[in-house]
Amino acid sequence: MAEAADFPGTSPSPARRWLRRTAALLAGAPLLTGVLQLPAAPVADAAVPGAAAKATGSSTVDVSLNSLTPTAPTEDDTVTVSGTVTNNGKQTVTGAEVGLRLGPALTGRSQIDAAAKRTVYQPGADGTEVGGKYVEKVSKLAPGVRQDFNISVPVKALDLGIDGVYQLGVSLTGRTSAQPWSQVLGFERTFLPWQAEDADTKTKTTYLWPLISTSHLTAETGSDEQQTPVFTDDDLAKEIAPGGRLDLMLSLGRKLDVTWVVDPDLLASVDAMTRSYRVRTADGRSTTAGRNQAVAKQWLNGLEQTVQDGKVVALPFADPDLASLAHNGKAVSGSLGQLKGATDVGAEAVGTILHVKPRSDFAWPVDGALDPSIVDVSTSAGAHTVIARSDSLRETGGLPYTPNAARPIGGGTTAVVADAGLSTAFQGDMTGAENSTLAVQKFLAQSLMVTLQDPDKQRSIVVAPQRMPTASQAQSMAKALTALSDERWSEPQDLTAAAKAKPDPAATTRVPSAGSYPASLRKQELPRSAFQDIQNTQNNLNRFKTILSEPDRVITPFGRAIDREMSTSWRGRAAEADGFRRGVQNYLTTLTQQVRLIQKSDAKLSGRSATIPVTVQNNLVQGVDNMVLRLTSQNPTRLKIDGEAYSERPVKIAGGHAQSVKFTTTANANGPVPVYAQLYTEDGQPYGDRVRFDVNVTEITLTVMLVIAGGVLLLVLAGFRMYTQRKRAARKQAEEAAADGSDHGPDDGADGESGTETGDDDPEQPSDPTPDTAPESTDPSDTGERVDR
Repeated sequence: MAEAADFPGTSPSPARRWLRRTAALLAGAPLLTGVLQLPAAPVADAAVPGAAAKATGSSTVDVSLNSLTPTAPTEDDTVTVSGTVTNNGKQTVTGAEVGLRLGPALTGRSQIDAAAKRTVYQPGADGTEVGGKYVEKVSKLAPGVRQDFNISVPVKALDLGIDGVYQLGVSLTGRTSAQPWSQVLGFERTFLPWQAEDADTKTKTTYLWPLISTSHLTAETGSDEQQTPVFTDDDLAKEIAPGGRLDLMLSLGRKLDVTWVVDPDLLASVDAMTRSYRVRTADGRSTTAGRNQAVAKQWLNGLEQTVQDGKVVALPFADPDLASLAHNGKAVSGSLGQLKGATDVGAEAVGTILHVKPRSDFAWPVDGALDPSIVDVSTSAGAHTVIARSDSLRETGGLPYTPNAARPIGGGTTAVVADAGLSTAFQGDMTGAENSTLAVQKFLAQSLMVTLQDPDKQRSIVVAPQRMPTASQAQSMAKALTALSDERWSEPQDLTAAAKAKPDPAATTRVPSAGSYPASLRKQELPRSAFQDIQNTQNNLNRFKTILSEPDRVITPFGRAIDREMSTSWRGRAAEADGFRRGVQNYLTTLTQQVRLIQKSDAKLSGRSATIPVTVQNNLVQGVDNMVLRLTSQNPTRLKIDGEAYSERPVKIAGGHAQSVKFTTTANANGPVPVYAQLYTEDGQPYGDRVRFDVNVTEITLTVMLVIAGGVLLLVLAGFRMYTQRKRAARKQAEEAAADGSDHGPDDGADGESGTETGDDDPEQPSDPTPDTAPESTDPSDTGERVDR
């Protein structure tokens, strides 16, 4: 964002200062000439040329500038500089003193950057010593010894001139035995922003204050009514506990005028901690009860009270990696749909938990780096504004000032281009007092320089720091913003107002090409395989939820876990990201396998028709429905299911129960027939593994046929015997009747077979034909299960 832009037409300092400094340089010229004309060292001293060379440099003594107060002084203030000096050389430093050196006013942001990069003292460029009583004497500084210093100078004694940014150096001047003349042996520089009176036109500054963490919640929940959540660890409790990173971000941000940028996943996770929750053990095999409910409630209540002014931007749930999605995930079907869902859920979560209406139409790619595909993906979920950075949308029009952050980039989309120099000011290690002090002073110097580039032209700039600042980085950021809060040259503005500011006509609006995207960022992206895994999990979830009686108990935890799989926080942690995805996928597989077919042994069908049972087990805590069980015969000419090649039955099972589903089979021939049982969802998608078993058809065996034939033969023989016995009995009766007739005469007789006796004495007739299913054999049964007949 035109960091190199300078403001022309300003005088570095009053004429008297230049005269005084020029005189000082002229006075030092003879000494420098004498140094240049010194004879070469004796040969004996050449034994340690490296040490002698080091002793002559300004890095012999390390000067650490640990504190500068006030950071942006006014006319009546006293500037106090404190720190330490450490002798890193091999020779004792004597006759030394620590003093301040005030350089000329810098004329642009590029000069600030150039001065900050210099590592050694440069005569002339690093100013002249304030001197007088504003020095601290150091009589002797032995090798390896460190000594503190503290110097206070009234601002009036500095004789500052016009408003601007001045280089302020701390130097140690002394002697060594190898070079026994006074010289600068140690030097450190920083910047002193000087604004004597409030600026007539102030720069409007928007500072984003991100509340983002890594993913801590798993997809796993308890089987209780409350669905107790399970965390991967209890590290989030450490972050929100007093003194933790997020607790510090909250307490510091509460005192600042900033725009809060919130990951809804963080809020949802802390909200889950306010109730009963469990934490996975280190081995991952069990869980323990979480005990930080009070900490979670305190942090969440504090945040809710702080953001009631409404300056809240809700990122999509879990802060998805837009660049990874654009470069590697867009080609995977369904991935963009995940982003839209995450956006909607994120806004709802922030509104529900914090009771504010957040803005959810901002997209924030990693480091504000853009290319056309990232813009397309960002806006596909409803975002109208993309937070970019000036080292991505570089100025090419030669503007002599830093332009407004907002500018149109086509298609009705606005890019809010954050200032790269200010946004990256606190990315380093801020644990050391010196690093923090130097970073704060440079930030304030760059901020003032933006205003001074064109004092009559008001600018609207945005600062977008790193997503997850450390505690020390947050403290440094807050210190710099506190210095700006007096509003001498800058005034706060929220992100929404910054996005609506009038764009500078000459500011760049061209989105960089895909080839311009930083290779270092591309290496950290989620691979395409990650998005394929994510989509496979989503497909399995979609199939699983259709059979559930209470699908929300599964959709919500798994849907949010899938969002977390796309999180920006996985950058630089590829192994952890892969492990998280596998954990979600494996747990979903475990749940889906709770609804399954029980393995079935081979069945023996000893009749022409029978009923075959197949058991479905539901070990879930909720019921399943909208499923069908299909039983298929692989040889329907031998064995039919309900008269067809296959048959289906609806399945509905309560949680923790099993159901036996029965099918009617008809055998047409002997021999084994493979049969497959498979569960299907209502839309015809196979569910789970199919079960195979054989039905051994033994419709009519040889033994059964012989038994039947023998029975028939016995019946025939019995009938023939009965017939012959009747014939003999009839003849005997006829003979007896004839004998009687001869005694009584013709009138008493009757025809010999004119009547046949009938009645209950008739023997039984042959029974009805035998049934289709033969009686059970008394032989030992074959291996396998019997079926119902």
